[in-house]
Amino acid sequence: MSFSEMLNIGMMQGFAGLSLFAVLLLMGLGLAIIFGQMGVINMAHGEFMTIGAYTIFLFSTVTENYFPKLVQSYFLFAIIAAFLIAFAVGWFIEWALIRHLYKRPLDTLLATWGVSLGMQQCFRSFIGPKEVSPTLPDWLMGSWSPHEGLDIPINGMFVMVLTLVVTGGVLLALYKSRWGLRVRATVANRTMANSIGINTKKTDRLTYAIGCGIAGIAGAAFTTIGSTGPTSGSLYIVDAFLVVTFGGAASLLGTVASAFGIAQMQSISEFFMTGSMAKVLTLLTIVIILMMRPQGLFASKIRR
Repeated sequence: MSFSEMLNIGMMQGFAGLSLFAVLLLMGLGLAIIFGQMGVINMAHGEFMTIGAYTIFLFSTVTENYFPKLVQSYFLFAIIAAFLIAFAVGWFIEWALIRHLYKRPLDTLLATWGVSLGMQQCFRSFIGPKEVSPTLPDWLMGSWSPHEGLDIPINGMFVMVLTLVVTGGVLLALYKSRWGLRVRATVANRTMANSIGINTKKTDRLTYAIGCGIAGIAGAAFTTIGSTGPTSGSLYIVDAFLVVTFGGAASLLGTVASAFGIAQMQSISEFFMTGSMAKVLTLLTIVIILMMRPQGLFASKIRR
C-alpha cells in the first residue's frame, strides 16, 4: 500500500470519527446543560435521541405515501419537528416527575432509568421492534471526491454543518439571551438567583426540555449514518456520559473537546483493531486521565 493510499484511508477514517463526534457532541450538549444546571442524571437521554430518529422515519413514511413531491425537502422540516417533539416530551416528564426529585441525584438516576425502559417499550409497541431507516433525500446521498481515492460522504458533511449550527446556537443562547442569563445565574448561585426574582423552577423546566430537544436533533442526525431501533439511544448514552464527565460537568467547551477526542480515538483505533477493543482502549485512556484530573478537562467553578 502506497503512502498516498494510506493517507486517504486515514483521512476517511478521521472523517468517520467526525460523524461520530457530531452525534456525541449533540448528545453531550443536552446532558451537559441538564446535569450542569440541575444536577439531574438523565438516564432517559438516549430515548430522546430515539424520539428524534423515529420522527425523521415517520416524516419520511408519511411524505413517501401521501406527499411524494416533497421527498427532497421534508428532511429539514423533520429536524425541526424532532426538536419540538423531544422538547415537548421533556417538558412533560420534568413537570410530571423530575421536579419532585431535585437535590436527589440517585433518585433521578433510578427514575429516569425507569422512564427509559418505559419509552423503549412504547417504541416496541407503537412502532415495532425491528430497526427502521428513513428514505433520505437525494442531496444527502453520495460522496464528494476532492481528489482520486478520497471519498467524503455528503451526509457526514451535512451532519457536521448541523452540529456546528446547533452548537453555535446553544452558545449564543447561553451568553446572549435572557434564558441564558437565568441559566448562568442559577448555576452560579441558585439561592441568590431566587432572591433577585428569577423563577428557577421555570428555568429548570425549560432547560430540561431544551436539553431533550437537542438530543432529538442528535437522533435526526443519527438517521443519516445508521438505522433506528427501540434501543438505539441506549447504545450512545454511556458514551454521552463519558463525554460530559471527561470534559467537565457544566463546561460546554469541555464537552466539545472531549466529544472530539473520544470520537477520533475510537474511530482511528477501529482501523487497527476490533470495535470492542477500540472501545476498551478509549475507556481505559479516559479512566487514566480522570484519575490524574478528576474534575475533567475543563472544570467549571460553581457556587452552591
